[in-house]
Amino acid sequence: MDIPLQLRQNLPVKLPNNATIAPEKLTKYLLVRQARGDKSAFLAKAGYTAANPEQLLHDLRSQVLSKEAILIGRTKFGELYEIRAPLTGPTGSALQICSIWMNEHLSGVTKFITLVPDRKK
Repeated sequence: MDIPLQLRQNLPVKLPNNATIAPEKLTKYLLVRQARGDKSAFLAKAGYTAANPEQLLHDLRSQVLSKEAILIGRTKFGELYEIRAPLTGPTGSALQICSIWMNEHLSGVTKFITLVPDRKK
């Protein structure tokens, strides 16, 4: 398989604008209190709640997916990318996040996996 130069050198790349962000990833995971690995309290600091999942969806596309991604690993399913970016919520507060995306080998689809607070910022 011919690997693009950007991937071999770990250069920043742009992920497709039409990457899949599953609504249930927001409504049943990120915006809902979890016993382990809860992210809802972090997102609530910027005004994201289960009452406005479409706002988070819109902001992930416009504020995060528009930034450059770095290849961070490969699995048998595809390449994993990281985008570190500020995410400004409905309250005007900005959160520093690290989002993870995957470009699947079989389907060729790029999809949102998760986000976490960016501890490196």
